[in-house]
Amino acid sequence: MAAELTPSARAILDRRYLARDGEGRIIETPEQLFRRVARAAAGAERQWGGDPPAMEELFFELLSSLEFLPNSPALRNAGREPGQLAACFVLPIEDSIGAIFDALHWAALVQVSGGGTGFDFSRLRHAGAPAGAQGGCASGPLPFLDLFHRATDALRPLAMRRGANMGVLRVDHPDIVAFVQAKLKPGQLTNFNLSVALTDEFMAELKAGGRFALRDPRTRAIVRRIDANTLFDLVTACAWECGDPGALFIDRIEAANPTPRLGRLTATNPCSEQPLLPFESCVLGSLDVSRFLRADERWPDWDRLRRAVDLAVRFLDDLIDAGRFPLPQIAEATHVNRKIGLGVMGFADLLIALEIPYDSDQALALADELMGFVERASIEASAQLAKERGAFPGFAGSLWDELGMPPLRNATTTTIAPTGTLSILAGCSSGIEPVFAYTLVRRVLDGEQLAETHPMLPRVLARHGLKTEPVLEEIARTGRVRGLRGVPEHVSRLLPTAWDIAPSWHLRMQAVFQRHVHSAVSKTVNFPAAATTDDVARAYLLAWKEGCKGITVYRDGSRAEQVLTAGSEEPLAPEPVCPECR
Repeated sequence: MAAELTPSARAILDRRYLARDGEGRIIETPEQLFRRVARAAAGAERQWGGDPPAMEELFFELLSSLEFLPNSPALRNAGREPGQLAACFVLPIEDSIGAIFDALHWAALVQVSGGGTGFDFSRLRHAGAPAGAQGGCASGPLPFLDLFHRATDALRPLAMRRGANMGVLRVDHPDIVAFVQAKLKPGQLTNFNLSVALTDEFMAELKAGGRFALRDPRTRAIVRRIDANTLFDLVTACAWECGDPGALFIDRIEAANPTPRLGRLTATNPCSEQPLLPFESCVLGSLDVSRFLRADERWPDWDRLRRAVDLAVRFLDDLIDAGRFPLPQIAEATHVNRKIGLGVMGFADLLIALEIPYDSDQALALADELMGFVERASIEASAQLAKERGAFPGFAGSLWDELGMPPLRNATTTTIAPTGTLSILAGCSSGIEPVFAYTLVRRVLDGEQLAETHPMLPRVLARHGLKTEPVLEEIARTGRVRGLRGVPEHVSRLLPTAWDIAPSWHLRMQAVFQRHVHSAVSKTVNFPAAATTDDVARAYLLAWKEGCKGITVYRDGSRAEQVLTAGSEEPLAPEPVCPECR
């Protein structure tokens, strides 16, 4: 049965996804979109001896019910030109002018097709290093980051959506200080998220209070040493100031690389949930877990959830064969490992429905149970596909093979993506994030503003006997419920916003999900405007301690433009503070 779409979902579909004729008029309904995507994916069944019409009906039911949605390029491009269906790409950059501009060319092709690109700039020689036959000097990675940023800007009119990049630099690169500070000036590198690749060696030096070696990327000779604590303080102070850089615990990521014999994981997609080998791509999809309550609104309907996982894994695997890739190298690398990323959204909504506070041990237990089930079911579904279609070609010698697992169709099956647009379409909370605000203004689609009230808010208030109108009027001013006069504490505990959740709870939740995710978890640790740089530093250390693969933080008001604004109030501008000396 087709689910009802919210006004915000309809606005997104109209502007971004529904097909148009040559004069720009919409010629597709939402139902026809889901039918188009289902048919395109099911078409891949033919080469494996399947029944495309029958599978099309099952896929259509899954999509139109909004129980599951694939990544944006699939919704936009399936059954249409250019037919590129993956969201996540990592492209290699080697240390030569030809290789750098090859990567720029590849990135242009990926971004025009709707994909996001990740790059590890760590191989580029540092500023001032000898370069060229004429005795010149290298400029270092930073000017090339700016070049890629400008290219993304230039491609914007051609791309199906705004281009996005991840720029990674190893913490031992001699230009790491300049990289860390690259986005302090407003308007710089706005098409990039930046992440420092923190190594186990650096974390050990940080704990010991020692001096850390910065090394020539080509020779690995020590260029100079820097106090580890000073560098770490600079990283976290800059993240406090502007949200960048985040951190990737790169050795931990590599330790979970399912196919280490085929290459190292050194970069991720723009939102950091998908570490990939050079030239790899990945298709993503998310289950709205708030839709899997039983009829009596108790959790869970395990049978229905397992069926959805089985279909979603099959759907994502079919997308790999149904899609067309921007480069032959991407097609080859993608088919070798056939990585898919099945995740969840609507988790905060599920907690509200079950009257479980987000920042509670009960919520962590539910997260563990839920994602553990999704992981196990996805592995079983992938193993079944391997029996029907064969294992992914890189299976021999993989970690799965060494663990004695049965052959799998996909090198990875689970990921937690941010689901920004998908959650709007599904009408649910994004990814595993808490509710951002119970009334909000969402800035999307080149500045359009969409006012929203969380659909569960009136129901919760009424369930607990509260007069909804006066309470809703007060909530509309700030978007928050906790601490609101007239709302009992046991009710306000059920309705936290992202800003009400202490960073430690954000990170504990991320860590629980990470235990059942093969790739990584995209999660923002929110801080109020009044948070200090020490607060951010403690969060980075806790992310390391809890076993996360990375961390992204955001302090309210620290960027001139933010996607969401709580209630009707604009975020307060913090007092200017030097990011180095605080």
